[in-house]
Amino acid sequence: MKITSINLNGIRAAVKRGFLDWIAVEDPDVLLMQEVRADTQITEDILGQEWLLATEPCRIKGRAGVAIAVRRGRATLDDVRAGLGDADTDVDSGRWIEAVVTADSQSVRVVSAYFHSGEKDTPKQEAKMAHLPRIGERMAEILASGEKAVVCGDYNVVRSRQDIKNWTPNHNKRAGVLDEEIVFLNDWVDAGWHDVVRDLAGDVQGPYTWWSWRGKAFDNDTGWRIDYHYATPTLASIATAFAIGRAQAYDQRFSDHAPLTVTYQV
Repeated sequence: MKITSINLNGIRAAVKRGFLDWIAVEDPDVLLMQEVRADTQITEDILGQEWLLATEPCRIKGRAGVAIAVRRGRATLDDVRAGLGDADTDVDSGRWIEAVVTADSQSVRVVSAYFHSGEKDTPKQEAKMAHLPRIGERMAEILASGEKAVVCGDYNVVRSRQDIKNWTPNHNKRAGVLDEEIVFLNDWVDAGWHDVVRDLAGDVQGPYTWWSWRGKAFDNDTGWRIDYHYATPTLASIATAFAIGRAQAYDQRFSDHAPLTVTYQV
């Protein structure tokens, strides 16, 4: 089962830059999207009839939005759950959707998640820090269920110095590199979740999945690793390979994030 996660920075903008061409070549079985920034009908129209789709658009038009798509005929989508049951504010909507994907009688619970980006010492960071424990509660429930599962998406947090090119000038000075955020990601690993890409890549710098549109960040590979596959132990044990769909050149990018794909031998 080839599972791809990608923050699109808006599906309509990504399509104009070649997103559908990338899908046609890479041919994932499961597509987990964040920052879709479109309603369900628009997303369905763009992807076409060959995909089965589940979405959670943000209640704020043009913001956030997550979706799960599977190839029609290859897999089914069941037990869809949108949100964490806590989206009392619009800014918390469009950030979590999960479903059970079944192919060849094998099932995996997949989650497409878009964590708050935050901004140090602002209400945006307060919203992020309120949302992270809610995510942790649901991840604990999934882990306790014993099912094969993977929580994918844009976490907007690095785990360590290895996950960002410029650690020192950013550490505890910028959202995404704050110890108060990082502790959540590491606690989940301590609880039993596997950071699949780190497991497969080993003790190396990166591999990065996000580069700013500004300046020469992409050309100089001044990146951040903030997109993840967190898998339960059983699923992580059958992860065989990962790939980061980094564009060949700056002007060939369809998002400031690169697609992150992991193949699981389910």
